[in-house]
Amino acid sequence: MVNLFVGITDRSWFDLLSQEQPEEVNFWQPSGSRNFRAISVGELFLFKLHSPDDYIVGGGVFSHASNVPLSLAWEAFGIKNGVPSLVEMRRRIARYRRDDGLLDPRVDPLIGCRILTQPFFWPREHWLTVPQSFARNIVTGKRYSADQAEGRYLWDAVVARSTLLAPPSFQEPAGRYGAPQMVRPRLGQGAFRLAVTDAYERRCAVSGEKTLPILDAAHIRGYGEGGAHDPANGLLLRTDIHRLFDLGYVTVSDDHRFEVSHRLKADFDNGRHYYDLHGTSVRPPRPGYAPPALDALAWHRENRYLG
Repeated sequence: MVNLFVGITDRSWFDLLSQEQPEEVNFWQPSGSRNFRAISVGELFLFKLHSPDDYIVGGGVFSHASNVPLSLAWEAFGIKNGVPSLVEMRRRIARYRRDDGLLDPRVDPLIGCRILTQPFFWPREHWLTVPQSFARNIVTGKRYSADQAEGRYLWDAVVARSTLLAPPSFQEPAGRYGAPQMVRPRLGQGAFRLAVTDAYERRCAVSGEKTLPILDAAHIRGYGEGGAHDPANGLLLRTDIHRLFDLGYVTVSDDHRFEVSHRLKADFDNGRHYYDLHGTSVRPPRPGYAPPALDALAWHRENRYLG
């Protein structure tokens, strides 16, 4: 069974992102008090505008959900949050939550993030009427099953529009007039950042550091070197360890232990703190996430590590 979710959003969010045409978007909620479990990775998440623009106007492939501080959501997605600035995003959160205290830049509220890849934004003439069961008092959204009439109506409408409009960012369902299927999401940098952060439970895989602002989602094989935005190609590392990893002064062995190159001392006559971590077992991601890919680790040792 394949599900779809229709979520409600502002016209300003849609208008900005339809102009930008990003490879991923953050469909965020002003409060991060609930976990989003309405649909699974690879299912479709559709956008419905508030009244009076009471139509479904686009969507994307659901890839990840998380509740994170506003600062991290902005760092990971920037304008792909559908707002022009961090100040404006803070202002909207304060308005939705009716809490002027959130306007204080020293406050970092938790918000809900639903990360969508391959987003599509339909022109006005292709906006879709919502199913009859979508009641006006629905606040956040509604799930539909593609096995049932209204869900199948939505799926077929997406397929028809993707075939007709053929946007470069979303062509997966084109021609799928048979059984609806999940779509493999192509993660962007922001989705990668949140997925790796959640996979390692917001702790550095080497040091155990929990201070979120100094934790980075590091690519094992660099994106510019052919590495994917895939959690299996990622490690959550403290900023300084990430920098040394990228420069090749540290690496991870095939048995998942932290290794420090002799070159660190030779080049800088320093590094005692890092040598103390040498041989430490690299913490695995939590259940449900793939461990670091062996081929990516081998690539780093062979192409980056200074030995």
